[in-house]
Amino acid sequence: MTPIGMQQASSREQEMLDSTAALGRLEQAVSTAEEFDRVVSQAFPILLDRATNSTKRFLRETGQWRDDVVHEKFALRWGAEYLEQFLVAGQSEVPCRPLFLLDSIIAKQHSRPEPFYYHPDLLTPLGRLIDGLVSRAAISRDALIALYHHCFGLGPGQVITTLGLTGPAGQRIYKNFKRWRDSGWQRTMDDMGITESEVQDLCSQLQQHCQQSNNEAERIIRIAQSHYRKSEPDHYSCLSRRQWEEMFVEGYGSDYRIWHLSLCLDCFTAISALGFRGATALEKPRVEFHVRP
Repeated sequence: MTPIGMQQASSREQEMLDSTAALGRLEQAVSTAEEFDRVVSQAFPILLDRATNSTKRFLRETGQWRDDVVHEKFALRWGAEYLEQFLVAGQSEVPCRPLFLLDSIIAKQHSRPEPFYYHPDLLTPLGRLIDGLVSRAAISRDALIALYHHCFGLGPGQVITTLGLTGPAGQRIYKNFKRWRDSGWQRTMDDMGITESEVQDLCSQLQQHCQQSNNEAERIIRIAQSHYRKSEPDHYSCLSRRQWEEMFVEGYGSDYRIWHLSLCLDCFTAISALGFRGATALEKPRVEFHVRP
């Protein structure tokens, strides 16, 4: 084995040892909230993997699993949801064994009649539509880009300018919009079981009660965004105003911008107010929900 190969093997062995040690600490009892936070923070990736794999196993056992990106992101998203519940519960459940607490939270969730039901407002016609659009955005770049239109009424040129995109990254936006208008939107409606009659009713509702409907849409969009943003852990975290400014000014992180800002109203509001790359600074972008593409 070459010296480089030996170093890589040694590094993998060390990672396995560290992982085993962290897992052992999670199986031991913690007595205080501070100790819980410390132990958990050192083993976050292990806990997320465990929650995600538990979700995959449940889906397989109930005949709901398929080996594709849709189900992979679904399992990852719900693994993150369970981990979030676990972090909150741990503060009041000490003394406890963290690993056993996580397993019990997941088991309780999977024992419910509707284990993957995350908010009642998503059962309304508007909620179903928004949930469907945002869930599609978690797996489709065309749908992801289309959220800028559905949420704010932006066209491709406005999206390119607002996100500070240049070159090929900017040109792709036009293709994303075209594919979504040509077939993506209708295919998504069909997959969700939303009929043309329901679409017409939602359009009429938005016309007749514009402000009220947009306020309701914004509230539901925030709920859906918070859930589906967990599909992409690397692009999940919100950045500070200074971090966004640095990213835009130095021209890196285009994928981060495209993904995160379409799924986070607060960060989109923050960067719009800064007015990067010649874009007009906005006081606060308003949700102007569009049903059709």
